[in-house]
Amino acid sequence: MSAPAAASLHPRLAADTHTLGALGSALLLLHREAALHWFILVPDTDCADLTDLPPAERYALLDDAAALGRFLKAEFAYPKVNVGALGNVVPQLHLHVIGRRPEDFCWPDPVWGRPSPGLSWSGEALQALIARLGPLGLRALS
Repeated sequence: MSAPAAASLHPRLAADTHTLGALGSALLLLHREAALHWFILVPDTDCADLTDLPPAERYALLDDAAALGRFLKAEFAYPKVNVGALGNVVPQLHLHVIGRRPEDFCWPDPVWGRPSPGLSWSGEALQALIARLGPLGLRALS
């Protein structure tokens, strides 16, 4: 499995995220809301649901999600990492990996569909995050 081209992203994903690069199984996006670390993995597939992926592709995607979860806990001390694949609004298969803390803006509720603080990632913060993700195998897009 590979990462789709950023140009093939669903318009909602493109509007709501920064493209960070690609991991082994998927394109890695970061939600524009900077109140917490909210990654989105987008595999290059026509499958609509996680359970429709062939086993090897599903395992690779879940392995990348697990690596991001470990990263969030080790690098930013998140006590909880939520992983979810809904697809009700955006039909393109994507997997959310979100660091959560009891003091975050909507704890303990889900982050989607809630008003957010509207914090933005600076260019410097994005570059620093990309550098920290390097050991996970993050690749720049060509």
